Amino acid sequence: MARAKNSLESVQITVSVTPQIRELIEKLTDGGLYGKNPAETANTLIGERIKQLLASKELER
Repeated sequence: MARAKNSLESVQITVSVTPQIRELIEKLTDGGLYGKNPAETANTLIGERIKQLLASKELER
């Protein structure tokens, strides 16, 4: 089943990572759980970590 279109506006940023991090992101992408491409996987991982920081009160809105 196709996913619904993202209703939130997107903005582009550039993030530089080590080759090892890129390889791990690509492995996670191959599993399909976090995203359908490396950029989507990175977005998912960043979003999940931000939610954790907000929940633990280490980061304020």
